[in-house]
Amino acid sequence: MQPVHIIGGGLAGSEAAWQIAQAGVPVVLHEMRPVCTTAAHKGEKFAELVCSNSFRSDDAAGSAIGLLHAEMRRLGSLVMRTADAHKLPAGSALAVDRDGFAGAVTEALEAESLIEVRREEIVAPPADWDSVIVATGPLTSPALAETIRALTGEEALAFFDAIAPIIHRDTIDFDIAWFQSRYDKAGPAGSGADYINCPLDRAQYEAFVDALLSGEKVAFHEFETATPYFDGCLPIEVMAERGRETLRHGPMKPFGLTDPRRPGERPYAVVQLRQDNRLGTLFNMVGFQTKLKHGEQVRIFRAIPGLANAEFARLGGLHRNTFLNSPKLLDETLRLRAMPRLRFAGQITGCEGYVESAAIGLLAGRFAAADRLGEAPRLPPPTTSHGALLGHITGGHIETIDTGARSFQPMNINFGLFPPIAGGSAHRGKKQSQKPALCARARADLEAWADAALPHAAE
Repeated sequence: MQPVHIIGGGLAGSEAAWQIAQAGVPVVLHEMRPVCTTAAHKGEKFAELVCSNSFRSDDAAGSAIGLLHAEMRRLGSLVMRTADAHKLPAGSALAVDRDGFAGAVTEALEAESLIEVRREEIVAPPADWDSVIVATGPLTSPALAETIRALTGEEALAFFDAIAPIIHRDTIDFDIAWFQSRYDKAGPAGSGADYINCPLDRAQYEAFVDALLSGEKVAFHEFETATPYFDGCLPIEVMAERGRETLRHGPMKPFGLTDPRRPGERPYAVVQLRQDNRLGTLFNMVGFQTKLKHGEQVRIFRAIPGLANAEFARLGGLHRNTFLNSPKLLDETLRLRAMPRLRFAGQITGCEGYVESAAIGLLAGRFAAADRLGEAPRLPPPTTSHGALLGHITGGHIETIDTGARSFQPMNINFGLFPPIAGGSAHRGKKQSQKPALCARARADLEAWADAALPHAAE
């Protein structure tokens, strides 16, 4: 049996390779690291997490991303199985030890007899590869990006993705900071006191905003100047530019937190830090991705109460992300309309987030395996988080399809992508109250689809 070729060993490519192999189909997984490096990766392991170490909420009954977690577990996801085995305390979120997680994914893929790993850069898929999944993510090599542009006749859209600073825990002043999860929620590996909180009063907050606005930023390269930010990952200084209160209602919101030294008194604003490694020696600044120069980051962030002596294991940074105009370019099974032997998966399709990327890799892998086995790929129900995400990528932007207008933008999974409950309203308040029903419907519909949709080679 001819193998399916996968280009890219990130979350999407790793999940796709695993799903194909579980169907009994051989895979060749091509990863250019360490032969070629990227602007954000530090090593050569598969599924390396280059930004946050959080997979976000694990609440499968009231959160769209938590629902996606549950669906992926039901579908035999390698990424979710490994995340669960390497989880860290993070309140109601699922956070992982990034090194342990990537190491375990790499070990699993290299141990699978149906997966062959080749460390090489692929500039253009050879003509005799009849089934290819391109899962090169936001850091697609320039040469391969040019090949994709030539095939699609499109200029890829792009946005900036950002990296938050990481601080050594033993340099944080706990005479000022304290441990608490928002509303004391305990998550899948947490205790309800999983975040370090640094409080600011109004004067301190106003001074902090002023410092962000006046801080010196890294200059954009010429090719970056017209690139829009993704609203789900804005640099902290860009949020500050959008209004002085923006941060207090975003990553620095004080709600659900009480300084134990001031019972009953809520801080004006709070900076939260989340555990970043299994040892608990490193904590990342939640939502503090930035394009500030490194010296400015140290100066400004040490002005935060509790961080006066902070030592940084890594400072923040920013890189450009690229993605396809997928509703126009891809069919419902993620194949390139102009060349159906090519499928795309992960962030390059216009999904956003670790788990979303892996979920699209899971679907691309199953679709490719079905094709190889002579079966018709079965699409997930649109009422599931997998189906809703796939629909966003391949279906919904009518103006893009009809006129070529570039309205398609990256999207995290959210309940706005789900069909409303029959007889319900799409009004925001109603949608909020429908969350448990949307989750229950999704899990029931996924259960009816899951096993029947799994392709498998004959024994």
